[in-house]
Amino acid sequence: MRAAVLHALGDLRIEERPIPVPGPGEALVRVTVCGVCGTDAVEYDRGLLSTPPVVLGHEFAGVVERLGDGVTEPPVGAVVVCGAGISCGTCRQCLRGRTNLCRTYRTAGLQVDGGLAGYVAVPAATLLDVTDSGLTADTLALAQPMSIAVHVVRRSGLRAGDEAVIVGVGGIGSFIVLAAAATGARVTVVARDAHRLALAERLGAADGILAGRMPLADELRERGVEADVLFEVSASPEALAEVLAAAPRGAVIVPVGVQKEPTVVTLRDWTLREYSVVGSVAHVLADDLPEAVRLLGTRPDWSDVASEVLPLDLLLERGLRPLLDGGATQIKTLVDPWIVEPRPAVHTR
Repeated sequence: MRAAVLHALGDLRIEERPIPVPGPGEALVRVTVCGVCGTDAVEYDRGLLSTPPVVLGHEFAGVVERLGDGVTEPPVGAVVVCGAGISCGTCRQCLRGRTNLCRTYRTAGLQVDGGLAGYVAVPAATLLDVTDSGLTADTLALAQPMSIAVHVVRRSGLRAGDEAVIVGVGGIGSFIVLAAAATGARVTVVARDAHRLALAERLGAADGILAGRMPLADELRERGVEADVLFEVSASPEALAEVLAAAPRGAVIVPVGVQKEPTVVTLRDWTLREYSVVGSVAHVLADDLPEAVRLLGTRPDWSDVASEVLPLDLLLERGLRPLLDGGATQIKTLVDPWIVEPRPAVHTR
């Protein structure tokens, strides 16, 4: 099979590898489509989390081809999406249902081989059977990042009738818009691009703010928005500072974007204004992935998020590098390991 293997920083090779054999507790999945994440680009460029050599790709869908010892579900032939997070199931956090905080947490596509390949062997516990979802393979490849958004919104406590402000409408930010709007909250989005604001409105945002016209606090005040929850998704230090300055008393602040440098904050304000600052990492498969698939099914077409599918040979040129230099033309880039030329994404059922 062909696979995208990260050997070292800046050293990504599309190479032939043997089809993996599933071990005990694992399933062999024939990958149909795999999403490309900003994390994949960062690992290629700077290498923060991965353990090379490793096959990249943690946002994939496919079909179960073979089962390892002790596995009965999902059955051979099942259409599946992978949550990618591998947890032990026995540590304190796993027993509490917070498998994303497992003491031995690993991710397919970072610490072990992932889905930018023809086949991948992963623990069966990381797979969700979506055979009956009716969604196409290209749409199902969006399930893992959508589950991240579902987890973010669940962690925030956002509920019907609340006011949510989301700063940044990139890959995860766009999914957060849909997940937040689905709670019944009123969603206001801040972005630097009018096209992103238009996308956010199609995903359920009630209002959009083009960043840079005036301080966020003034924009929200002018529009009469008193946010209950503010999501900072861009990872920009300036945007985080604006969110902190704009947060009203009692607000929940969710810094989704991972800040690259230490952030100086005035804890006195947090105390006196009774802010709640909520972290969110990865997702909990049992709670978040089924809801992610359900939400994907609420839109008839995801072409405005992922319009084209690339072959493995174009992964670096049109997948990773555009994410690094800010030149990506799609919200989400998808890769089909079985094609040799780009093709239009298929989302309609």
